[in-house]
Amino acid sequence: MAKLWLDGRRDKLELDRLDLKKQITDHDTYERRLDALQIEMLRIQQAYKKDGLRGVIMFEGWDTAGKGGSIKRLTARLDPRGYSVWPIGAPTEEERQQHYLQRFWSKLPEHGRLTIFDRSWYGRVLVEKVEKLTPKPAIERAYREICEFERMLTDDGIRIVKLFLHVSKKEETTRLEERLAVPYKRWKLSKSDFDNVALRDKYAEAIETMFARTNTKTAPWFVVAGEHKWQERITVLELASRYLGDGVDLTPQELPKDVRAAAEKLLGNKTVKKLLKNS
Repeated sequence: MAKLWLDGRRDKLELDRLDLKKQITDHDTYERRLDALQIEMLRIQQAYKKDGLRGVIMFEGWDTAGKGGSIKRLTARLDPRGYSVWPIGAPTEEERQQHYLQRFWSKLPEHGRLTIFDRSWYGRVLVEKVEKLTPKPAIERAYREICEFERMLTDDGIRIVKLFLHVSKKEETTRLEERLAVPYKRWKLSKSDFDNVALRDKYAEAIETMFARTNTKTAPWFVVAGEHKWQERITVLELASRYLGDGVDLTPQELPKDVRAAAEKLLGNKTVKKLLKNS
């Protein structure tokens, strides 16, 4: 895990120097930490609903880096009515006629909700740059536009957690082979997954530039080592809960007076008092 900002400096991170060896090897330890962090995320979701707060968790990373698995664990205990997950693919023909950020505005969270992006507006300076789908002047302009876009969101009270999941080229290839071998995983594959391995060096360069130019104090990048899935999932939940929960009152909401009165009428005062003892 690396947080890519320090006092406003733009420190270039060399992905190949990120420690990919750290891992959790004990299953009971993993399950125990995962359970505690999932409950913490539920507390955060309830606090956001109570106080009308908004949060965005944004995933970028290599193909097969574990974005889907991390999102699944992140949301496992959340109330599905209080969050949205948006998988982002290529824009539609209608969306191509609009400013590239337009399609993300409608997906931002309402007050009291969380939104998770599986890929994001950073496609502009990654796939569109590497695949030369967008002219260079528009790509160059996008770095500034993205920073201004995120600054508008954070100024308006939205907390943004930007996660990049990193795996080695060897691990990426191994996971592609696994998906080929396992029938129920083949749906995840596309031609671009294999093409992108050949373009990995160009993508790495684009990623480094993206970090350097869009890593800000209000919306910093967090790089998560994804070589070992248990470690990756724990790190993702630790970052999301720490950043979204920082300074937020996580005290459970008090029972409304009319609800308590109805409960006491049905169950009795002593029973209700006993049940609420630990709140």
